[in-house]
Amino acid sequence: MSLRVIAEVNLAAIERNAARLRARLGSHTQLCAVVKADGYGHGAAPAARAALRGGATTLAVATAAEAAELRRAGLDATILVLGALSDEELPLAVAAGAEIIVWEPGFIDALRPLVAGADRPIGVHVKLDTGLGRLGTRDPERALATVRAVLAGGSGMKLAGVMTHFATADDDLGFAADQLRRFKPFVAESRALATGELTVHAANSAALLRLPDSHFDMVRAGIALYGGDPMNHDPADHGLEPALELKSYVAAVKPIAAGQSVGYGRRFVAPRDSVIATLPVGYGDGFVRGLGDNCEVLIGGRRYPVRGIVSMDNITVEAGLAAPVEVGQQVTIIGSDGAQRQTAEELARRAGTISYELFCAISRRVPRAYHCDGRPCE
Repeated sequence: MSLRVIAEVNLAAIERNAARLRARLGSHTQLCAVVKADGYGHGAAPAARAALRGGATTLAVATAAEAAELRRAGLDATILVLGALSDEELPLAVAAGAEIIVWEPGFIDALRPLVAGADRPIGVHVKLDTGLGRLGTRDPERALATVRAVLAGGSGMKLAGVMTHFATADDDLGFAADQLRRFKPFVAESRALATGELTVHAANSAALLRLPDSHFDMVRAGIALYGGDPMNHDPADHGLEPALELKSYVAAVKPIAAGQSVGYGRRFVAPRDSVIATLPVGYGDGFVRGLGDNCEVLIGGRRYPVRGIVSMDNITVEAGLAAPVEVGQQVTIIGSDGAQRQTAEELARRAGTISYELFCAISRRVPRAYHCDGRPCE
């Protein structure tokens, strides 16, 4: 290790995951690659290119700035902004040629002057809230009024799609099925109103894997694209390859006597003579505090427990006396080392969270190193 901590991202794995997910879909169903939050910490533009190579046709982000970033990176695929847009953000989304989400007729009044005289119309998707309770209107008639407003909005905009989002596809399929039943009448009425092609989409990664009736014309794959399990179990259960490995190294090794402690707050007091290894990674890098005294790392193909509290820049590991570790040895936090494997999902369960958060927590000071199955990507 020449760096204190590094995230190694295998873009070939993202490409293969996209292809595997696409293979689960019907021939008429498109794959939308969700690359918001810097591609769930993997890098938005590299992940987007890999997903497109794997069969995705559309990219999705959360903000106008993320759409603009993809355009600056040279990506010309369709980009859908999934999040709310303020009056200040809307012009940036339009300038990026991104498609946007609306749910009230009033949005069209704000959009109309921005798209007047545009070279090509801006795609607009109308969102019905079927149970998630965030963005979108719960009232199907209000959503249909928004569909009509888009159709009457002029040549600068077009009705590109209608959508919803599941609350429990990773858990309670009964509630997800209820959401689907609420969505289908709105879909039918929107199709009857539409004057052109309409893309209907509802499925996230969990619904893609567990609820085939929700696939419609497009699915929005996020965590599964990166080889994560939306049910927070094991990605291998779904034939997915984790694309990211998080690694550090042993910076220091020293003995600890029974009764001595390590870390802030003396959270760990050694019950016996042992050896402590210090790793230069902490919550400032994304190793969340909830993992203190609550997980293991891989060194030399063996598991070693983290001891004491997680600090901003360091963690400590009990190396023990039986299989000592050495300064400079590589440490795997997420990934594989010999016969040992530790997934982000395993760490997330220990921290009481989900793999999404762990990936997104990997901070900007952690370099991303991209490769394709260990070789430079073309």
